Amino acid sequence: MNEQEFINQLKQQGIELTALQIEQFKKYYELLVEWNQKMNLTAITDQEGVYLKHFYDSLTIAFNFKFNNQKIIDVGAGAGFPSIPLKIVYPDLKVTIVDSLTKRITFLNHLFKELKLTDCQAISARAEEYAKDHRQEADIVMARAVARLNILDELCLPLVKVNGYFLALKGLKAKEELKEASNGIKILGGRVDEVIDFTLTNDDHRSNIIIKKVKATPGKYPRMFSKIKKQPL
Repeated sequence: MNEQEFINQLKQQGIELTALQIEQFKKYYELLVEWNQKMNLTAITDQEGVYLKHFYDSLTIAFNFKFNNQKIIDVGAGAGFPSIPLKIVYPDLKVTIVDSLTKRITFLNHLFKELKLTDCQAISARAEEYAKDHRQEADIVMARAVARLNILDELCLPLVKVNGYFLALKGLKAKEELKEASNGIKILGGRVDEVIDFTLTNDDHRSNIIIKKVKATPGKYPRMFSKIKKQPL
């Protein structure tokens, strides 16, 4: 997907990019490639791959979910996906990225500055530790390509306000992951509202899972990560 195809495909979905936003995506790509030479941010560095598998893929959640001025926490965003493409398109979003690798945080803070993005912060922390002081604080918590859903649910749902949403952007094994996570999602106060299946390319399957927080998460969650991993709910 080249830049023009990216612009056209978004327009077909009702997202019309401004000249500034087009320039921000271009700059984002350039910075990603430049910094990737110094640290491992992504295995995908060709322009068509980045525009399709990072930028466009991150924005597919907006085709079925309304974004405006919500407070978002992006868990394990790595190089800023999916929250930064969403922030470019919806500049009123308030974005917090929580990632355990400090070098990624350095890149993200530089990215915010270069793209002139406001109401953005990147914090070096593990999600389960961050949740201790930020329980049920976010309107939306998101995660893409971080861990299996039965682990992600306990890292993310405690951060979501009641009546807020946990959005999980998943790949080919989404249905299998959703089945094994169904009990944990209920325990943590969530309810699966919608699963949107689609393909980026013929063999590149995706599922965007929309989970609503319908009741408060019990105070004992999240547990330590070693326990979450060893004994998912």
